[in-house]
Order: sequence, then structure tokens, then C-alpha cells
Amino acid sequence: MAEYETLLYEEDAGVAVVTLNRPDVHNAFNAQMRAELRDMWDSVRENDSVRCVVLTGAGDKAFCTGIDRSEIPDDVEFDPLKFDDPGGDLGPKSRSLWKPVIAAVNGIACGGAFYMLGECDFMIAADNATFFDPHVTYGMTAVYEPILMSPLMPFGELMRMALLGVHERVSAQRAYEIGLVSEVVPGAELLKAARSVAEIIASQPARAVQSTVRALWTARDMSLRHALEMGGEFLALGTRAEDLREGQETFASGQRIEWRLR
Repeated sequence: MAEYETLLYEEDAGVAVVTLNRPDVHNAFNAQMRAELRDMWDSVRENDSVRCVVLTGAGDKAFCTGIDRSEIPDDVEFDPLKFDDPGGDLGPKSRSLWKPVIAAVNGIACGGAFYMLGECDFMIAADNATFFDPHVTYGMTAVYEPILMSPLMPFGELMRMALLGVHERVSAQRAYEIGLVSEVVPGAELLKAARSVAEIIASQPARAVQSTVRALWTARDMSLRHALEMGGEFLALGTRAEDLREGQETFASGQRIEWRLR
């Protein structure tokens, strides 16, 4: 794994914890972070020792506030024929990474942060997390980011967030109520909660896990009928005889798995 300047990376027990590390600018991404995220996702895809990823932001003020506006020229003119969407570098699914990615959202998550959140498999939020989309307030059309978030939020909630810009924020509790996040925890417990879930996922057969992730994303992006027709392909992709034998041995042993009620 390369050395990064805008990311922190640590790896243990099959889990990689990736931290957006520009807290002085609320973890906004610049060209360097964009390149480093692209390299990191590609490296994790090839690293068999990593089975699950936790993505978070440094500090407790922000997960990410989108693009670093200091890199946008004052006289910029948008040309759709030359526009290079940064989402192709920022999100794990755009880099063909099918290992589960859990977002641990701390503080503000807005605008371009949704490039990443829209491609994570689920989110756990600190109780101080807030979500909003500033585009229209500052004269920009909200396009790619809310499109990525559209499968994750009810249409009316997404439209309200996009149209109100910086004038309203979605709280962690409201995000939980609408299903945007799966759990809300105190800020001090955020990383522990995300790691705990990630370690459970990482302890299970990797190929079955990754094929399940890919199957469910296919179901999200295709019609139900077409996704079901591809079901056999995903079963073949992720089901190995040795994993089945191990699973059967676990079942037959009567070993009790300690589960928790959420």
C-alpha cells in the first residue's frame, strides 16, 4: 500500500480503516485526495487480506464537505464536453470494489461527500452527523451527488435536501428514521461500532460476502426480474465447496453465535 498524504490507512483483522485526513478544511477533497482515493480503492481490491473497509473522516466536525473550493477557478465555465466527473475516482463501486464498505459518518457530510456515501454499502452515524446539499444555494445544479443518493432516500426527502441547500440539514436521527443510516451512536463510539460490524463481516467467507454485495447492487441498479435471472451467476461466483463444508461444520457443531438485537 502506498504512502498517502490526504488519507490515513490502517489494516487489522481483515478490516481496513480509511480516514479522509484534511481536517483543517473539513476533509474536503482536492485533486490529490481524489488521486489517492482512486489508488487506495484499486489497491484494496487486489489485497486479499482486506475483507471489509470502514471509511470515515478525521476529527469530529466533518466526514467530508465535498470538493475543496479553493481549487475551483473564479472564472470557471462549465463545458459538458470536457467535464470529468470526479465520482469515477472517489467511490468504491466506481473502482469495481465489491468488498463491503461501511461509512462511519462524523459531523458534516454534504455535497461531494455523497460521491463516497452513495457507493458505500451502509452507514453508521455519530449523533452529531448532519447531511445537506449546498449546490443550489451557491448557483450550482445538484446532479451527480443526489442521483447517487436517490436509491438511499425517499424521493421527497432527497428533493427537499437538494432544493433547500444550506438552509436546512438532515440530523442523524432523521437520517435513521428515513433509512439513510442503519444506526446512530455517540460520537466517541462511532469507530468502535463500525469496526465491530466490519470485523464480523470480515470473519465470514470472503467470496460469499463479495458476491452478495455485487448481487444486491445489481438488484438495485436493474429491474427485479433481470436481477433474479442473474441469480444463478452470482451463486456460482460466490459459492465454494470448501466454504459450504465449513458452514455445515459450524452448523452441525451446535456452536452458539452471540448475536445482538439492533
